[in-house]
Amino acid sequence: MESAEAINQPSSLWDKGKLFLKGIIIFVMALGLWLPTYFIMNVVKERKGRQKEAIADISNKWAGRQTVTCPLLMIPYNETEKDDKANMVTLKKNAYFMPDKLDIQSTVFPEKRHRGIYQVAVYRSDINLNIKFNALQWQQLKIPSENILWNEAMLILRVTDNLKGINEDIFVKWGDSNIVFTPQPSGLTNLNDAFVANIPLTTEEIAKEHSCSIKFSLNGSEQLLFTASGRENKLEMHSEWPNPSFTGVKLPDTREIKKTGFVADWKYMNRSVPQVWKNTFYDLSASVLGADLMIPVDSYDKTERSVKYALLCIILTFAAFFLVETIYKRPLHLVQYGLAGLALVLFYTLLLSISEYTGFNLAYLLAGAATISLVTWYVGSVMRSSKLALFIGFVLAIVYSYIFIIIQLQDYALLMGSIGLFIALAIIMYFSRKLQW
Repeated sequence: MESAEAINQPSSLWDKGKLFLKGIIIFVMALGLWLPTYFIMNVVKERKGRQKEAIADISNKWAGRQTVTCPLLMIPYNETEKDDKANMVTLKKNAYFMPDKLDIQSTVFPEKRHRGIYQVAVYRSDINLNIKFNALQWQQLKIPSENILWNEAMLILRVTDNLKGINEDIFVKWGDSNIVFTPQPSGLTNLNDAFVANIPLTTEEIAKEHSCSIKFSLNGSEQLLFTASGRENKLEMHSEWPNPSFTGVKLPDTREIKKTGFVADWKYMNRSVPQVWKNTFYDLSASVLGADLMIPVDSYDKTERSVKYALLCIILTFAAFFLVETIYKRPLHLVQYGLAGLALVLFYTLLLSISEYTGFNLAYLLAGAATISLVTWYVGSVMRSSKLALFIGFVLAIVYSYIFIIIQLQDYALLMGSIGLFIALAIIMYFSRKLQW
């Protein structure tokens, strides 16, 4: 007669084999539930694209991002050279003089415009430019004085979106005269859509200092920048906007940000461009100072990042399920694993839809609480144990809190992720000691 041990051995091996096989199937299910997150990721990108379209639509009808290229003094001159046929011809070219001092004061009056659930920051800015030219160092150009057309001198001012951003004439106060800026003739300078003001000079005036001022109002949206086109540049910007993002070649030297607005001051010495040049045009776009007035809407970026951790969340949750059911002999059907996994996947659609109205942090809290509550209730009903249900709920709360911290700490995401995964693996290894494979 066979012993009881011999009879029970095949049954024990079969049970252990089923346990291992179920673990493999659960892992494959986790990978399968990971696939729908790619569709959710596409939805996030689509909604993010719609947001950009709404912002672009509002900006196109109001005015776009603005960059003010502050005045340069352009003076034409004649130069004689040989053409292709070796004939001497006289060509008109341009020489440029940068201001020695440029003082910019800007007061920005912001407001929010809406398009459906999306909104964009637009503004009207009162701008005051004070410019000083020292005695013009025309000798550096190595051009005979008689070849320089002093009476055709022009100030050049450029505003990026001047068609919608400027609604009145701009005047420069030069000495005792108020001179209007007009659109430049096509091809006159390398600055497209620039304005020019005729500043006739005489040979007696070029050795003197010249100061001028310009005041105008400018409409724009999201961003306001100024090109530091002087040798010494000062910029003062203040606004009622409470959360600016300073940008450009350098950050403000001093700034004060409150809930009621901000004040920022820059000082910048533009040493990368000569004070006087000819036969070329230096790109000044790298020497900009200013601020973004964008509404802090980062919910799409953070939602996109959270979706990337979906597989981690599903695997850790399924591991907790598997350990609980194995250690406490409370078996769960694979269908029940699948339903709980679908709840974890739907968390991201809840997060996306709620965040469009409440912001990311509150949406994460609401979606997380709803998902944890649903899974906790479901597990408690299936296992008929409130203690185990609370344990699963605790595990989910830890997992979602951990992912939330990683999303918030961008610079330390890798470090926090590595530490968290190491701790999770250690916990799983500790409890898996009781499993009899």
